Amino acid sequence: MCRNACIVIVVVLRLSVGFSRPQENVYSNDDDDGEKPTYVSVIFDEQSKNLVIKEGAVKPYVALASFKNTFNSTGWSLLKLSTNDSYANDIQAEAAGIAEGYATADHISMAFQNTMQGYCDNEKEFCDKLKAFLKSNSDWLQQQIKDNPTSSYWHQVSLIYKQLEGLHTGYSEKKVKPEMSMQDFVFLQIGGDLEDLESALGKKSQKKVLGSGSCSALVKLFPKNADLAISQVTWNDFNAMLRIYKLYNLTYYDSGNVIEGAVASFSSYPGLLYSGDDFHILSSGLVSQETTIGNGNKDLWQYIQPTTLLEWVRTIVANRLARTGNQWCSIFEKYNSGTYNNQWMILDYKLFEAGKPLKPDTFWVLEQLPGTVHMADMSVFLQQQGYWASYNLPYFPYVYNISGVAESKKQHGSWFDYNENPRAQIFKRDHNKVTDMSTLVKLMRYNDFQHDVLSKCDCKPPYSGENAISARSDLNPANGTYPFGALGHRRHGGTDCKATNAGMSKKLSQFVVAGPTSDQQAPFQWSKTEWKRPLGHPDVFKFEPNLLDWTLEDWTDKPTEV
Repeated sequence: MCRNACIVIVVVLRLSVGFSRPQENVYSNDDDDGEKPTYVSVIFDEQSKNLVIKEGAVKPYVALASFKNTFNSTGWSLLKLSTNDSYANDIQAEAAGIAEGYATADHISMAFQNTMQGYCDNEKEFCDKLKAFLKSNSDWLQQQIKDNPTSSYWHQVSLIYKQLEGLHTGYSEKKVKPEMSMQDFVFLQIGGDLEDLESALGKKSQKKVLGSGSCSALVKLFPKNADLAISQVTWNDFNAMLRIYKLYNLTYYDSGNVIEGAVASFSSYPGLLYSGDDFHILSSGLVSQETTIGNGNKDLWQYIQPTTLLEWVRTIVANRLARTGNQWCSIFEKYNSGTYNNQWMILDYKLFEAGKPLKPDTFWVLEQLPGTVHMADMSVFLQQQGYWASYNLPYFPYVYNISGVAESKKQHGSWFDYNENPRAQIFKRDHNKVTDMSTLVKLMRYNDFQHDVLSKCDCKPPYSGENAISARSDLNPANGTYPFGALGHRRHGGTDCKATNAGMSKKLSQFVVAGPTSDQQAPFQWSKTEWKRPLGHPDVFKFEPNLLDWTLEDWTDKPTEV
């Protein structure tokens, strides 16, 4: 059919919408003009058989991106991306990527310059290995797609890469600077996978810091099973705080039905097709989130091979196809890349009934390392303990023992112990203070490291901003002494909080707050640090928690123009 033919992109500019292009790569950090929503439609021209970009909400569209730059007022921009199920899946996927790439091009440009531009500078040997690995991986997965034309799994993989190609096309058509290659867009997706690829392929200067946390997470069962809440705090380099909260409504069909996870609400970044944090609320009734456990066992790097699927791809496939927590874990474990090694928590709200004991399969936990995946139904544990906390250490003994964490415990003590780690003890002490969503967010933003006895360490001064639910490593004195790198002075810490519960998740809504915590600490301010302010960032990050309920964001459903 004509829809499977080569697609040519035609750009139709509608200047009345008010798009502007940056001049000489200069961006204002204080421009609020973007608070007015913008719309980008991608239509399929039946005569030319081309995909056409139009600025505005134009009917009938294949894909529509509704974008609102509220970053300076809330710390998040908002993107709703919708597709039209009257078109074939592959056309929807490419059009979705084009619409997002065009609508968010300025933000993609800034985020790339802030985080990934120059990544291969002075690392030619490593980057040659990395590019060869990614080329082999691409060749292998394309062959799998070709060899499995009726596979739902490989069809979704194909659609992911169609969407990524479209994202690159949409960005390129906007003509912003810098020009970015398809490889640059791949690099944006694999930010999590890179930490382990750097170790496996021998990068000289690596991102990994011993003990460095990457997220805190909590699943909280309220007293008498009155409610069930889930929350995550991302820990990241502060350069990566240019954020977009996204709602995808991708109406792909599988075996005659729309896929389970067609609609997804997730915290994200410019240019990413998934969360990256990761925190996803799905139309299947599932919520998926993780914290990174990493791998410190050099003997396991041999299992990182190009004949696997990188973590970011497997996350999207599992989110789209799974209906249950068990299914999610089973789908995710396939083709384990051994990169971006995390502890995943999958909550199935379809099984939760307020006031009644948790049913089997309500809550699953999965832990991944190179060469192994361990998963289990932890519903009974959650019912008995009342909470599940996650803080970058493996829970399952086998995973803990082979990950290298046991060796770190021998060298550095209880900080690397699953039960005695500072965050483990803070969660155990304070989870009972959670009585509603407000107190949940308060706990997840907690950091009183100068006064909390559980934040102490064998350091000078005798505490660390890392030892809290939401880290503030920027506040550790640069001239302090610390037993290992994670406890020291770094441009790193908690950068947000997301939280939902049984009722909110049905509407794919969540409480969100952006930026480093300022509940017990001074707000983070770039001009008071030794670091250069990244493109697009305000000087001061001081934002209040707010409810993001997509059903109330009526600007995303602007009446279409013919």
